[in-house]
Amino acid sequence: MKKILMFSLIAALFITLKSFAQEDKSKRPSPPAKVSQTTSNGNTITIDYSQPSVKGRTIGKEIAPYGKVWRTGANEATVFEISKDAKINGKPLPAGKYGLYSIPGEKNWTIIFNKKWKQWGTEYNEGDDALRIETQAESAPSATEKMTFNVGKDGKVTLLWGDKSVSFTVS
Repeated sequence: MKKILMFSLIAALFITLKSFAQEDKSKRPSPPAKVSQTTSNGNTITIDYSQPSVKGRTIGKEIAPYGKVWRTGANEATVFEISKDAKINGKPLPAGKYGLYSIPGEKNWTIIFNKKWKQWGTEYNEGDDALRIETQAESAPSATEKMTFNVGKDGKVTLLWGDKSVSFTVS
C-alpha cells in the first residue's frame, strides 16, 4: 500500500512539473510581452500580448491579412485593460478587460475591443464586440521585427510592427 501511495505521489509530482514546464511561454516562437502605464489622468492601461515576428513576410498579405479580423498578436487573445471608464478616440469604453482584435487595412485599421478576453486569440465573435474604432495606419519611423505596443503617459497607444505604426488614444 505504501509503495502504491509513493508511486502515485511521484507520478502526480512529475505530471505537475511537466505541465509547468510546458507553460513556459517565454520559450514560444511568439514570446509574451506586457506593457502598463498610468496616464496623467490616472487611468492604468495594460496590454498583455504575444509578439509575432515579421520573419520576412508582408503585413497585409502573408500575415495579418488586410480586410480580415486578426487577433492582434499571437497565441492567446491580446488582453487590453483599463482601470477606469475611458474614451477611445472619443468613443466610450467602460473600465475592464477586453480581447483586442483588429482589421488591418492599407491606410486604415479597425481596432476592436471584444468582451471575451480569456480565450485563444483565433476565437472571435463579432456579437461580443464592446467597441470598434477606425484609426490611420502610418509608416513606422523604423522597422520593428517583433510586434510591440507602446503606451504613453498621455494615453496614446501605438502598435509597431514591420513598417507599420497604428495608434489610438485613451482619454
